[in-house]
Amino acid sequence: MKRIFIVLAVISFALVGCSQEPEGQTREPTTDWEPTIYGTVNSIDGVTMIVKVGTVSSTGLTVTFENNSDKQISYGEHFLLEKKIKGKWYQVPFALVGNPAFTDIGYSLDSSSVKEWKVDWDWLYGSLDNGEYRIVKDILDFRNAGDYDKYHLTAEFTVD
Repeated sequence: MKRIFIVLAVISFALVGCSQEPEGQTREPTTDWEPTIYGTVNSIDGVTMIVKVGTVSSTGLTVTFENNSDKQISYGEHFLLEKKIKGKWYQVPFALVGNPAFTDIGYSLDSSSVKEWKVDWDWLYGSLDNGEYRIVKDILDFRNAGDYDKYHLTAEFTVD
């Protein structure tokens, strides 16, 4: 019995060692990488989200929201990351075990205003590998309580 356990342990360690990526190479999507669910993005006239130059790291960045419309826009803490692989966007799998939770808060972006929002995703995704990514944020065109339209803004960035 002890001999069988030792043989199984050696085989397990060998399989784990063989499954690791060679240094300097990144993983391509596997079964845990889902394609994007966002068909239409950046479709609200006059409202943009861009990555602030010089803020990108493997664990976070700062985006700038600009509202050049006549609408009152709101957004929260929730975001998703996607990676571009072979010309297509895939959802980056969470590194966090369990269901992630975001602070339920709303930030207002008034007409003709600009705001910055800093995000740290280390707790949710860990450190990103090199590649092309985008952050996806839900925003609301808020009119009254319960009366709003939801849009999705994206901003692309590169992790080197």
